[in-house]
Amino acid sequence: MLPQDLPAALLKLDTSQLRRQRAVLDTPQGVEIAIAGQNYLSFASNDYLGLANHPELVAALIAGAQRWGVGSGSSHLLSGHFAVQEEAENACAQFVGLPAALLFGSGYAANLAVISSLLGRDDAVFADKLNHASLNDACLLSRATFKRFAHNDLAQLEYLLAHTPAKTRLIAVDTVYSMDGDEAPLVALLALAEKYQAWLYLDDAHGFGVLGAGRGALGEHALHSERVIYMATLGKAAGVSGAFVAASQNVITWLLNKARPYIYTTAQAPALSCAILASLDIIASASPQRAHLQQLIALTQQRLASSHYPCPPSRTPIQPIIVGSEAQTLALAAHLRTQGFWVPAIRPPTVAVGSARLRLSLSAQHQPQQLDALFDCLRQAGNTKS
Repeated sequence: MLPQDLPAALLKLDTSQLRRQRAVLDTPQGVEIAIAGQNYLSFASNDYLGLANHPELVAALIAGAQRWGVGSGSSHLLSGHFAVQEEAENACAQFVGLPAALLFGSGYAANLAVISSLLGRDDAVFADKLNHASLNDACLLSRATFKRFAHNDLAQLEYLLAHTPAKTRLIAVDTVYSMDGDEAPLVALLALAEKYQAWLYLDDAHGFGVLGAGRGALGEHALHSERVIYMATLGKAAGVSGAFVAASQNVITWLLNKARPYIYTTAQAPALSCAILASLDIIASASPQRAHLQQLIALTQQRLASSHYPCPPSRTPIQPIIVGSEAQTLALAAHLRTQGFWVPAIRPPTVAVGSARLRLSLSAQHQPQQLDALFDCLRQAGNTKS
């Protein structure tokens, strides 16, 4: 697109109800937020355990800054790798039961790093059609043959694996899909990876901290294989920011030497690792919060089942209210805002055309009566059964 076409292109976004805008918060992250002077009950954040403003994490970050300063100064491979970062990487690896781990500035960077460093032109990558955009971008940038299979379609995936001449193969999936809240069949995927000698790369952005007693998809499904490469983001349930990749020591050493998004960027602030260490301790003991989340999930499923909307069988904090029309979805989100509820409207291209939705993200800080109030508001708007 040429620069002179941008005004027309932006107008087209407006007319098709697809222009995005940022909401500027006046408060810390939480279920009760303020935007532009108005108070809202928020169902928009992926802060599933309510740790983003946890006093122990705040204190750990402050203490870390006092001990280690603010900036890292350079990349990890020059002089920007600190003892506390080494400690955090070891703790992350131990937490998910893998030999070694590497910290990254974001899950997006981690996905780019892993897939682009393990694959090249003569290789092949197989990805679920509902994967996150960062996984798709990583597959494209790897220059490997990129094959997408229908969502959770193991038969199609096996056919593709059986008919590729590529020597190096990688299967890439989200463990929990961010728009529907459903899960990948990880045990069956690992069986295929082992049968066809492929890597299995797991993006556990929405499972870490919630599933498997907080230890994520690996703990939930007891996956043990050197073919597994695991990524968890730290800015969702962990309440901090960044991500880590965990795998065999050989894989981590390879990434340290070959992963361009890791090598050619300034390291994270070392103080952040102090907050990561504190977060892991809290997640390990957060069984009551996870139990409360399950109660909220069950309540949401119950209310959706009695509504006009489809009820995807999600056992995760991601609970979509699928409306269909972009305009109707935006109108419903706007109505909820007038009643004090902040629920994001998700539209194409994030989801397929005709499946625009409100996306509820539940937090352990939510209370059942708050969920009831939200669904009562939807019913009063004429959008659910009485």
